[in-house]
Amino acid sequence: MKTYTTDHIRNVVLLGGTRSGKTTLSEAMLFEGKVVDRRGTVEAKTTMSDNSEIEQLNQRSIYPTLLYTEFMDRKLNIIDTPGADDFIGGVVSAFKVADVGLMVVNAQQGVEVGTDIFARYAERHSKPLIFAVNQLDAEKASWDDTVESLKQHFGNQIALVQYPVNPGPSFNTFVDVLTMKMYRFKDENGTREDLPIPAEEEARANELHKALVEIAAEHDESLMELFFEKGNLTEDEIRQGLRAGLVHRQVMPVFCVSAKKDVGTKRLMEFIINVAPSPEKARDYKTTADELVPCDSNGAPSIFVFKTVVEPHMGEVSYFRVMSGKITEGMDLTNAANGTKERLTAIYAAAGKKREKVTEMIAGDLGCTVKLKNTKTNQTLNGGGKDWQFHTIKFPPAKFRTAIKAKVEKDDEKLGEILNRAHAEDPTIVVEYSKELKQIILSGQGEQHINVLKWQLNNVHKIEVEMFPPRIPYRETITKVAAADYRHKKQSGGAGQFGEVHLLIEPYVEGAPENNRFKVDGQERVLNLKGKEEHPLEWGGKLIYYNCIVGGAIDARFMPAILKGIMEKMEEGPLTGSYARDIKVYVYDGKMHPVDSNEISFKLAGRNAFKEAFKKAGPKIMEPVYSLEVMVPGDAMGDVMSDLQNRRAIIEGMSSEKNFEVLKARVPLAEMNKYSTTLSSLSSGRATFTMEFADYQQVPAEVQDKLLKDYEAQSNEKDE
Repeated sequence: MKTYTTDHIRNVVLLGGTRSGKTTLSEAMLFEGKVVDRRGTVEAKTTMSDNSEIEQLNQRSIYPTLLYTEFMDRKLNIIDTPGADDFIGGVVSAFKVADVGLMVVNAQQGVEVGTDIFARYAERHSKPLIFAVNQLDAEKASWDDTVESLKQHFGNQIALVQYPVNPGPSFNTFVDVLTMKMYRFKDENGTREDLPIPAEEEARANELHKALVEIAAEHDESLMELFFEKGNLTEDEIRQGLRAGLVHRQVMPVFCVSAKKDVGTKRLMEFIINVAPSPEKARDYKTTADELVPCDSNGAPSIFVFKTVVEPHMGEVSYFRVMSGKITEGMDLTNAANGTKERLTAIYAAAGKKREKVTEMIAGDLGCTVKLKNTKTNQTLNGGGKDWQFHTIKFPPAKFRTAIKAKVEKDDEKLGEILNRAHAEDPTIVVEYSKELKQIILSGQGEQHINVLKWQLNNVHKIEVEMFPPRIPYRETITKVAAADYRHKKQSGGAGQFGEVHLLIEPYVEGAPENNRFKVDGQERVLNLKGKEEHPLEWGGKLIYYNCIVGGAIDARFMPAILKGIMEKMEEGPLTGSYARDIKVYVYDGKMHPVDSNEISFKLAGRNAFKEAFKKAGPKIMEPVYSLEVMVPGDAMGDVMSDLQNRRAIIEGMSSEKNFEVLKARVPLAEMNKYSTTLSSLSSGRATFTMEFADYQQVPAEVQDKLLKDYEAQSNEKDE
């Protein structure tokens, strides 16, 4: 393969809902560029893109795949992405390195869930969009309905470049109102005739051509003047205007194709090459130091790793974009994140698992390399003395949580290694061992997402696992003042143990004034605040520890041991074993023994005195509450609201955004198990949501009673 200069490269991300035909279209594009001699099919499991066993079993894309094709003396890098929202991580990573989105729309369905979701992501990442209406050869294909749905969703940004003459099973002809030609296809290998527009199509073609000229003129002042002067624009002038509108996301050109029959693929690729921005015209990338780095082949060499996978026989494969300069085989670069040097032992242009070795790549190109030792996804490698670090890919927060463990204990270590590797390959898989919950918590974008990982564990790595609802990180605290004392005494030959602690506890409230007067059990008590320690807790909240000992009742050297005992009990709260928080403890009296008192005695006395006081201080259980934002179509709003109310949600507000209603609520985490699955069912997959931790709130009385009973039952089981 020859080396392509920056202006001869186009980077395209293929977008669209499940079954829209992205993978089939990518095969046609590779075939037109002679990268493959024969087009594979999803059904025959022979495509370059869906090349993993799980994708072939499911007959759909699950992972993003980097492909390339060569056409019109240009290189098109194509990233084929999954169509389901559960695998959105692949789309987000592709947006980081691609310059234009090609949205594939099923002509039988029009704008679908995936179309909406990915269009919102394209907007968020400021990526231009081109639409390809696919499957126009299907029995139920409707060009008019599809165009109408596009206009409803995207308004006057939609610009029709083509229209089909005979949509349906016999589809083989369309009119292009940019070139003002009719194209008829003789076979299913892209062989076409370029014909003049017949008389019966002239009126429609002229009307659409005029509309396209006006759209092009709107986005370039010089073209607008020409249009007023001549009343028309040339092909090249129309392209110039569309290019200006496309780059600023003000124009979304629409094409018609049948990827399965290779109808229209070539014209679509010609347009991408002629109109879509090359890397240096798309946008420059900023570093974390706010430095703008031009996509310049003469700049310092720099690459950004956007995807890392481990393959049998290949080891670790790192996919990258050349951000600046030129990289060559054997070049040494430095990792800006950790300072280690990496050698590019080999550079490849990738078409799925087919890789062509190249000696060099220029700024703007996409490729892969192997066996980098200390470089992962989201890291930058530089040469030329630069220390650039490009902003990392921001993946969406997890929407689905589950606890996981190996069925066989000896597989625990292996399971941990595989889960960590899965996170490295797909950062939207989040793995956390919760010391508090004593569980491995696995999070992802949805139940399908996690089920794919489970399939890999069972079938590829041969580990049987169990998945179950994760425990909830409750918190325990108190609502009133209480006092207790405890004497620890043990005598069993030799040195004994003795320690007695009297303490008082009250709720801690941020900003409240200090107090030394208390009324406990009907009696007034005034304490002498001699010493104060403030301990922010790693699980949130605080413990304030006061030394109020007078007259040497407890030696100062035993005060840290009492604190240690109290802290131990706060790590395993008296009610449900959850972390306790926001408590003031006043140690005001006690007793020692001249021989038997030691640190362990006072630790146990402090622990048990705190436990007894806690139970008398109006204890309450706090639960984590999350802020939830749901984007839902209007016709599903009632069902979604009803479901949330059944989950103890508090609705905080509603608004509208384009074709969706936006519902904001606060909902307890305990009620959100498998919410992504339920929401998908209620909205036929059209709704999406995000959630983030808000705060802790007291659980309702009936919920607290149930939690206490459940904890007591578990404790009894352990004792037995």
